[in-house]
Amino acid sequence: MAPLRVLCVHGYRQNGSSFREKTGALRKLLKKQVELVYVSAPHSVPQSSSGDSSEKDNSSRPGPVGDEEQRGWWFSDVQARSFNAQQHCVKSLGLDESVSAVREAVQVQGPFDGILGFSQGAAFVAMLCSLQEKGLEPEFSFRFAILVAGFRSACTEHQMFYDAPLQIPSLHVFGLEDRVIPDNMSRELLPSFLQPQVLTHPGGHFVPAASAHRQTYQDFLNTFQ
Repeated sequence: MAPLRVLCVHGYRQNGSSFREKTGALRKLLKKQVELVYVSAPHSVPQSSSGDSSEKDNSSRPGPVGDEEQRGWWFSDVQARSFNAQQHCVKSLGLDESVSAVREAVQVQGPFDGILGFSQGAAFVAMLCSLQEKGLEPEFSFRFAILVAGFRSACTEHQMFYDAPLQIPSLHVFGLEDRVIPDNMSRELLPSFLQPQVLTHPGGHFVPAASAHRQTYQDFLNTFQ
């Protein structure tokens, strides 16, 4: 069987190459089932942004790849060009350009069977799935979504993405000790999907890929093989 092609959407202050490095264990765990393809957000994060919820993997060491340009999918503070998942805002900055970046990735590197997002990237994946189901992005044809440390955006202009439960099959993965996106924030996203499957792990803010998690990932992915 050909491996499933999955587009991977990194977290805030990461980029495609740093996220690729951080998900090496996941690639190894699922190498017979999936091919992971990475996309970088179009927006550079100002180095001086304070108050941001950084989404660097809290179990990783800084490395030359991970310390390359830090990028984000949207900013919750328009003036400061910063992002915090718990910041309530009326308008955000940069989301349209990010949707365009994913559309271009699909056109150039697709087609993809599924999409995987981490943290801000997982919140963004929920929005992309909403656009797909509303027929607003005809290029998108994702058959499943995996959301790791996802959350529901607190920005008023994003609430349209949550007006109807999404039918796309979804696997929601979150850590019970996550201090960046507490697990209750990830649970608040679950009602936005019709039949969400859940994988919890005892750790923090990272993509879990221990052998104990393999079966859940495989069972979910086997449906689409």
